Amino acid sequence: MPTPPPIDWANAEAPTLADLEALADAAFARLPREFRALCEGVVVKVEDFPDEGTLEEMECESEFDLLGLFRGVGLAQGGEQFQTGQFPNMVWLYRRPLLDYWAEHEETLGHLVTHVLVHEIGHHFGLSDDDMAAIEAAAGEG
Repeated sequence: MPTPPPIDWANAEAPTLADLEALADAAFARLPREFRALCEGVVVKVEDFPDEGTLEEMECESEFDLLGLFRGVGLAQGGEQFQTGQFPNMVWLYRRPLLDYWAEHEETLGHLVTHVLVHEIGHHFGLSDDDMAAIEAAAGEG
């Protein structure tokens, strides 16, 4: 794989919501085909922060405590049967907490987005940590 050009940090801006959506889309596209096929109907949304209700429900001390969240009825809980009026299963990725975490750790933003996306989709399937690690490894660094 060719080496990407160096980033001009003096003129670089923080990744936008659209940038994070593009990273999430690319991460999803790298997931194993069999896994993606099982994700039919799962919607991925990117927001700056979780809403107040979510922060309270998840007992977060700060709006930066939550990187992502799965909302819906997972397949592990019998969610394969869609009911009228039911919202689609959704994965939320939170841009500002992701960027804050990225700034404090030694990993790429692409890897972090892939990790959170796989972890949250893993909730949909009731996967173990080992299963999610194997899927993430198959998806590559990002």
